Amino acid sequence: MLKILLINSLVIFFGAYLLEGVKIKSYLTALGVAVLLGLVNIFIKPLIVFLTLPLTIITLGLFIWVINAWILVLIDKLVEGFSIKSFWWALLYALLISLMNGLLLRIF
Repeated sequence: MLKILLINSLVIFFGAYLLEGVKIKSYLTALGVAVLLGLVNIFIKPLIVFLTLPLTIITLGLFIWVINAWILVLIDKLVEGFSIKSFWWALLYALLISLMNGLLLRIF
């Protein structure tokens, strides 16, 4: 569990470094974002996915990507030192985080 949290915070920090529309103050802020993202994914995201299930089915699962971006925008409002310029940057950031997490979790 700790390994996943550290990998997620590293991905969040590095992803913000790669995208000019996403800013993060420090690695400690990235760790806070990773913790909050994990909590939201455990407690809130399943409810949102259930409520939007018809739309997710119609879009062949791509609406999950929009949900992930929306969650990142929500976390942007809650965490000081973390900012995303627009929803489009959040979509790109959500895609980048998903790809990098998948790759790193498969390696480690």
